[in-house]
Amino acid sequence: MTRTRFIVASLVVAAVIAIPAMTALAVQRSDQGMSDLALLDGVIGLVQREYVHPISSGELTEDALKGMLTRLDPHSDYMDEQEYKQSEGDIAGKFGGLGMEISEQDGVPKIVSPIDGTPAAQAKLEPGDLIVQIDHSSVQGMGLPKVVSLLRGDPGSTVTLTILRGKGAPFDTMLTRQIIQVKSVKSEMESDGVGYIRISQFGGDTASSFKRAINTLKDKQNGHIKGLVIDLRNDPGGLLSAAVDVAGDLLDGGTVVSIRGRKADEEHIFKAPANGDTLSGTPVVVLINGASASASEIVAGALQDRHRATVMGTQSFGKGSVQTIIPLKGHGAVRLTTALYFTPSGRSIQDNGISPDRVVEAPKDQQISGGVMMRESTLRGAFKNPGALNQNEETKPPAVRSETYSPPIKADLIGAADDSQLKAALAYLEGQMTTAGQSR
Repeated sequence: MTRTRFIVASLVVAAVIAIPAMTALAVQRSDQGMSDLALLDGVIGLVQREYVHPISSGELTEDALKGMLTRLDPHSDYMDEQEYKQSEGDIAGKFGGLGMEISEQDGVPKIVSPIDGTPAAQAKLEPGDLIVQIDHSSVQGMGLPKVVSLLRGDPGSTVTLTILRGKGAPFDTMLTRQIIQVKSVKSEMESDGVGYIRISQFGGDTASSFKRAINTLKDKQNGHIKGLVIDLRNDPGGLLSAAVDVAGDLLDGGTVVSIRGRKADEEHIFKAPANGDTLSGTPVVVLINGASASASEIVAGALQDRHRATVMGTQSFGKGSVQTIIPLKGHGAVRLTTALYFTPSGRSIQDNGISPDRVVEAPKDQQISGGVMMRESTLRGAFKNPGALNQNEETKPPAVRSETYSPPIKADLIGAADDSQLKAALAYLEGQMTTAGQSR
C-alpha cells in the first residue's frame, strides 16, 4: 500500500510521495488493536451465519470500511476498484456522466455546483439542490461513491433524478448521460479593454488554458489589457497544481498556499515562479460566491493576501482540507483527510471560507431558488477552523472583513449580459483605471 496523492477536493491532485504504510501499521498495532480486529471479524462471521439473506465477507468488509471512513469527515471515504477508476477519470478531466460536483448533507447527496456546458447545467440543476432519489430509488445514507456510480453510465442512456430544492416540493428531472470533457476556461474581451476569464473548475488543462486566454486577450489589445476579471463563481475546485499555476501567472514569486498535516513540521509550501506575473500593473478582480470551493479558494485567498487582486462577491464555501488517495492493491483505494491548507498570510480557509474585499450580492431574482446558502460547515462531521498559523513574513493578514452569506447566482446567468455581479466588477475596474489615469 503506497500513499500517492494529495488532493484538496474530490478532483484534486497535488503531489506524489511514497511511504511503507503497511509496515508502519503492522509495527504500531497494539493488543487493543488486535482485540478490535477480532471483534470486527467476529461480527462479520455472525452476520454471515445468521443474517436472513446470504452475504459475502467481501461485501461486509467494504461496507465496514465505508462506514468507518465516512464517519470521520465529509471528504474521507473508501472506494472499491470501480469507484477508484472513476476517480481517476475525474482527475483526467474526461469521464462519462452528468457533470456536477456533489457533497453529502445528512446522508443525502447535495450539488455543490453543476459544471458549465454539461447535462447537469443544461437541466438547470443548481448549487444546494438535494438528490433524494435516483431512478425513483432513495439514496439516503448510500454514500457518495455509490451515488456517483449510479449517476454514471453509458453515454446516451438516461437517468431520472428526484430533486429537493429549498422548501419546495420534490420534482423529477430526466438527464441524458454523455462523455464529460470539461473545457474549464472561457474568455472574452469586455468593453474598455477589460478581459474576462471564467474558470468553471480546475482540471488538467486549466493552467495552460488560462495562460493561453491571457495571451489571447493581450493580443486583442495590442499587448496590453487594462483590467482583468477572473470569475470563480460556482467553481467547485479541482487540481491543486492548477490552482498554484493560475495564481502563479499573476504573482512574482512568494507563497501561493501551504499545507500542514497532523504534525507541526509536516508543512509543504507551494510558491509562484519568480517574475511570474504576466499582467504586471494590471488591476484584477476575482469573483467568488458560496459555491466557490477548494482550489477556487486557494486562488482567491492567495491573490487577496498578496494584494494582487480585489476579491468581490460573497463568502466562499470554506473547504480547506487536503485529501490523500491511498491505493490498496487490488482493493480500490482510501481517500483520507490528511492536512489543512493555509493562505500566504497563514489563514485557514476551512469552515470560514474567503471573505470578499467588496461584498456584492446577486439580486434576489438572480439567486438560486429556495434561498440555499452553501457552506462547508453545514456538512456532517466538517472540521472547525483551527485558527491561523504564525504570521508569514511575506504578507500581513488582511483586514478583518464581515462575513456575508447568500445564495449563489443562477448558473445560466454567469457571464451573461445581465449578470449584476460581473457588471459590478467591471464598474470597479473602470473606476480603478480612471483613478490611475488621473494620477499620471
